[in-house]
Amino acid sequence: QVQLVESGGGLVQAGGSLRLSCASSGLTFSTYIVGWFRQAPEKEREFVAAISWNGGSTYYANSVKGRFTISRDNAKKTLTLQMNSLKPEDTAVYYCAAGRTYPTTASRYDHWGQGTQVTVSS
Repeated sequence: QVQLVESGGGLVQAGGSLRLSCASSGLTFSTYIVGWFRQAPEKEREFVAAISWNGGSTYYANSVKGRFTISRDNAKKTLTLQMNSLKPEDTAVYYCAAGRTYPTTASRYDHWGQGTQVTVSS
């Protein structure tokens, strides 16, 4: 059974930082593209960042480029999102996901975590 478990969310003031983690089990983590998506209330789920199976390629939404950094540790089967200079518009539930193709497209991901809430106050 595949499991992706996010952690690290919370409440932070604008300009602050948070570090999200995603622990995986039940899948060959090193063979998957893994990424982060987010969903704010009454909005569609949107792509945030993704990383290729070996970490050689990274992808970012324009809204987070330069502020967020995605990384992975295949030995530990974990995915991380370092979020700096947070803004109130970053407030959302953040989801970890694993897939095989099209790293920026949610529908192409096979496995999803339950999400972790990030709230940025102004």
